[in-house]
Amino acid sequence: MTETTQTQMKPPGGAKPRSPEFRLAADALRGLRQDLFHDAFAYRPLPRMRVDGPLARRLPERVREYAAWTPHAVITACGLLAMAVASTANQGGPGIESLVPGFLALLPVLLTLVRPVGAFWFSLAATPFAAVFSGSWGEWPWPPGAFLTHLVVLTVVALRTRPRTAAWMWVLTAWYGFMSESLFGAGHMGSNAAPLLFLSALALLVVTVLHVRRTAEQEVTAHQSETAQERSRRTLLEERTTIARELHDVVAHHMSVVAIQAEAAPYRVENPPPELEQAFVTIRENAVAALTELRRVLGVVRAADYEAPDAPQPTLADLGALLANVREAGLSVEKTVTGAVRELPQGVELSAYRIVQEALSNTLRHAPGATARVEIGYVLGGLGLRIVNGPAQTTTLVKSTHGAGHGITGMRERVTMLDGEMTTGETDDGGYEVTVFLPVPLRAAEESG
Repeated sequence: MTETTQTQMKPPGGAKPRSPEFRLAADALRGLRQDLFHDAFAYRPLPRMRVDGPLARRLPERVREYAAWTPHAVITACGLLAMAVASTANQGGPGIESLVPGFLALLPVLLTLVRPVGAFWFSLAATPFAAVFSGSWGEWPWPPGAFLTHLVVLTVVALRTRPRTAAWMWVLTAWYGFMSESLFGAGHMGSNAAPLLFLSALALLVVTVLHVRRTAEQEVTAHQSETAQERSRRTLLEERTTIARELHDVVAHHMSVVAIQAEAAPYRVENPPPELEQAFVTIRENAVAALTELRRVLGVVRAADYEAPDAPQPTLADLGALLANVREAGLSVEKTVTGAVRELPQGVELSAYRIVQEALSNTLRHAPGATARVEIGYVLGGLGLRIVNGPAQTTTLVKSTHGAGHGITGMRERVTMLDGEMTTGETDDGGYEVTVFLPVPLRAAEESG
């Protein structure tokens, strides 16, 4: 049997430790002071309503300018209604006694537009004066005008602050109603404290639900924005990894050819001079060293299960097989080639092939039943590509296995890598168009040929 002793931390200075109940009460009083006493009459004007919603955007420009003041107009109308109720229910004599209840009902409502917490205190303090000037011995402790005023003030202030502030206002309202009934309720026909507390509780409950929903929507929006950014960043990194893998295979192939040719070159010349043999040896050593470093640096982008393809990377000469494949998948596509067809650097050929492949894959995914056209233009300064498709003819979503699956992001990365230009956008008939230009220096084109 073991005995466990539990020590309790003592506050500095030898003071006695506070109980959980005491700390809870202290936190509650601290929250009350912060919500209803600290800067209670601070100037906080009600901002205008946003008019960028789907319904507001349909309104004329002039009407939208006025629609932005809708909350202010509604609150003012509620104040005027409370003023009318207070003036109608007044049983006092003529003169100032008939005006005071009306103004005491209007001013707290209008004050919520600029000083919301101060409006609550003003409404609570104005209630006994309104009762005195009303001369009514009916409902107590809120005369009819003050009843409506305080209900409106509680609702508006709760909308403009937070749920905890609304809870404190309701508690203070209940305390005022209880004290008024206990001390000054004799001689009155009935009490309206319970109806006010019930109606205000319902209003504050609805406002709290709206606050919670608004906060949840903001959190969801922020989370979705962060998720979209992370997804875009991950997509970008994945596409760059794919490009690096493919370029690694291309460059490694060329470096291997250089090393083999440098090793075999001396045997093709009868009695080569020692300087020439040494030059080819140096070329081969540098090619092997560069190949080793290339594999060491770019090898980190390979996945653990990645295997270099046995066949060489595709080029524009392989577009026929690609188009035949997408035709089997249900896409009607045509190819047009203009200019003098020539062999381009393998990196340009590979990127052009992938761009066409991804554009056709997007057509299969997003425009089922559409027709597509691939235009390839060989010009003096490079290669032009234009892939355009018509509008979708069906609503059936056809999944495609072509391409890397990163769409516009992958194509744009490849074009940027080659210092090219790319534009995308919808066509006039509802289709989509991808236009790319890949620059090819004249010297590089001659070396590839």
